[in-house]
This record gives sequence, C-alpha cells and structure tokens, in this order.
Amino acid sequence: MGAQVRRAAAAALVGTAIEFYDFFIYGTAAALVFGTVFFPGLGTVGALLAAFSVYAVAFLARPLGAVVFGHFGDRLGRRATLVVSLLVMGVATAAVGVLPGFALWGWWSPVALVVLRVCQGVGLGGEWGGAALLLAEHAPAGRRGRYGAFLQLGPTVGFVLANGVFLLLQLALDERSFREWGWRVPFIASLGLVAVGLFVRLKVEESPLFRGGGRGQGTGKQRLPVVEVLREHRRTVLVGCGVITVGYALFYLTTTYALAYATTGLGVPSTVLLPMLLVGAVGMGAAGWTSARRSDGWGRRRTMLWATAFAALWSLVEFPLLETARRPLMFVALAGAMVVLGAVLGPVAAFLPELFPTRVRYTGAALTYNLGGVVGGALTPLVATRLTAAYGTAELVGWYVAALGVVAVLCLRLLPETCGAELAPVDGERRRTPVLGTDPAA
Repeated sequence: MGAQVRRAAAAALVGTAIEFYDFFIYGTAAALVFGTVFFPGLGTVGALLAAFSVYAVAFLARPLGAVVFGHFGDRLGRRATLVVSLLVMGVATAAVGVLPGFALWGWWSPVALVVLRVCQGVGLGGEWGGAALLLAEHAPAGRRGRYGAFLQLGPTVGFVLANGVFLLLQLALDERSFREWGWRVPFIASLGLVAVGLFVRLKVEESPLFRGGGRGQGTGKQRLPVVEVLREHRRTVLVGCGVITVGYALFYLTTTYALAYATTGLGVPSTVLLPMLLVGAVGMGAAGWTSARRSDGWGRRRTMLWATAFAALWSLVEFPLLETARRPLMFVALAGAMVVLGAVLGPVAAFLPELFPTRVRYTGAALTYNLGGVVGGALTPLVATRLTAAYGTAELVGWYVAALGVVAVLCLRLLPETCGAELAPVDGERRRTPVLGTDPAA
C-alpha cells in the first residue's frame, strides 16, 4: 500500500504539473503576444479582450471534460481515463505552437485557436478530478490531506515551468524574434513533457476502492454518473463550486490579468514581473503544502475558512500596491496573493473527493472543481479588463474578488467537515476515524 501511495503521488504530481503547464502557457502568451498574433487591428484593449475571451473558452469547456472523463472514470476506472486526458491536452497544446497567425490564415487562425483551446479545457477538465481521486482513494484517511498536497503542488510546478520558459526565451531573444517564433517553443515542448507523464502514469495501479466495487454499486437500474450527481448531490456541487471560485479568481487575476495590466498599463517590463511571479509560485507551493497537511489535524473546512477570509482581505490591497509601480511593493502584492492562494487551495484535493460516494466521485469532484473555474477563472480577467477600462484604475477588481471571497466563506459554512471520514463506497453515513485535533461538529 505504501509503495502504491507513493506512485500515485508521483503520478498525480507529474501529470498535473504537465497539464497545468500546458494550460498556463496559454495564459502567459495571451497576456504577452496573442493579441497581436491572432487579433491585430482591434486596438490594445480590444486585442487583449479577444485573447482573454479565447482564454475563457477553455474554462467553459472544463465542465464538459469533467462530465465526459468523469463518466468513463466512474465506469471504467481512474487510471486509463487520466492517460487519455493527458494525451488530449498535450496534442492540443502542441498544435497551438504550430498554428499560423492572423497574417497567414486570416480569421481561420483565431477560429482554430478557439477549437484547440476547447480541447485543452476538456483535457484539463478530466485531469484534476481523476488525479485527486487516485490519491484520495489510495491514501489512508488520516493522511489524505498530506498526500493530496502532492496534487496541489502540480499547478505550482506547472506554473514555474511555464513562466520560467517564457522568461528564459524573453531574455535570450530580441522582441521581434520572440513575437515571431519564440513564443511557440513552450507549446511544442509540451510533447516531450507528455511522454514523461505517460511513462509515470502507466506504472500506477487502479484505485483500490474502484477495484473493490466502486463501479456500478447499488441496486436497480444504473444511471449516468452526471445524472446521479445532479439529482442526488446537486447542493454539494453548487456549494462546492462557490467555495472554489475565489481561488480561481485570485490565481488568474494575479498570474494573467496583472501581468497584462502591468506591462501594457503601467509600463513595467515582463522580465521584471515574471521573476516576481516565479518567487510567488514557490511561496504558493509551500503554503499549499502546509495548509493541506494542517487540514489532516485541524480539519479541511476550518483551514479553508481562515485562508479564504484572508484571501478576501488581501484582494483589497493587491492592486493598490501594484498600481504604485514600485517594484518592492509590486512584489509584495503578487507574491502575497500567491501565498494566500496556496493556503486556500491546499486542502481541496482531499476535501472535494471526500464529499462524494465512490461510484460518482470522479464526476462529482471534477464537476465541482471545474464549474468554479467558469466564474473564477473565465470571467475574472474579462471583468477586470472592463472595470479597469471603464474607471481608469484596477482597484475595483479587488472588491470584486473580495465579494467572491465572502460568498466562498458562506458556502464553506454550509458544507460538512470531512476530515477523518472513510471514503464512502456507497451513499450513506460516512464512518469516521479519530484524527487528532479534528472537531466533527465544526
């Protein structure tokens, strides 16, 4: 069991890091070059809005990926489904790297970009939920948060890889070379990373809970997993979505919109901002690791409540600090937001799977996680761009995220504490195992 847990942790970390690398490089490229490559002639704000709109398309596709991959993951198994999701994401990402720009293909170019971005969203929609289940269903109840921390390190590693590659390219190439071909390198390089991820994932055994009867449990006629989730667990999905939204909003506001706003609106070079975000990402990983491990003793809900409340407060100071254009304060704004974000999302990989029974756990956890991305990840850069253009300052963007934080706190109060619960193979009461510091009534 110990060796399989370690393999599952490695597979979750490596695979998720690669999938999020693929997803993040689009966001960085959208902030830096996609406006001019695929949407020339729309003006600075128009091109940025167009690039972010295509960026948002993937978030709209992620719930679809959660339903499709969740269906097969709940029926056929977690392991095989995760292999397919990695392939879908990798091929779509590499295709973006060879896609001709508007100058060669005209409007067919952005149309193809939208199609590929949908494929990215579908692939990532199936990734996180399956990886979270692979860990949660292998790990012992008292250490589920600790092992889930490996999964939550995946986005951090993917972000560092994505932005590190872009930073190296910008330092090595002149502006013209970077805009003509340099930005394509991170996308094409995705194929090599996918090969590594497949090698690691194929060595992991199927989830023991699924092998033990998770598929098709229960009596009577079987329903589609998504139908069962929406009929019997609809409240959990909607409330869980409200919890996740603020994390998405804070992350993409900080890593994508803030990068675009500071480079185009404040005149700060991206070679100054990317190192700040890279250092912040390290802090995010450390905070997420600490938060996830702490949730095993203190409780998932309690840990996330404190972190979410602090995230709402931090969002009010992030953009005022950023707009000073003073580099030390900008670093505090960006790195601080990343650290707070890590604390918010650390326990999520254990928390969401614990809310659903085995036979629909993949669909339920993945759908909840990715629906939160529609509001938090897809809409936030668009809302932020509109607010800043209308009022001439990004300060109101912080109030928007703070409002999402308040909603998340209220939603957390509606969910049960799951720390120490045995993962339920069927619907019904969860059995609890005593965990030091856990208050079942919290």
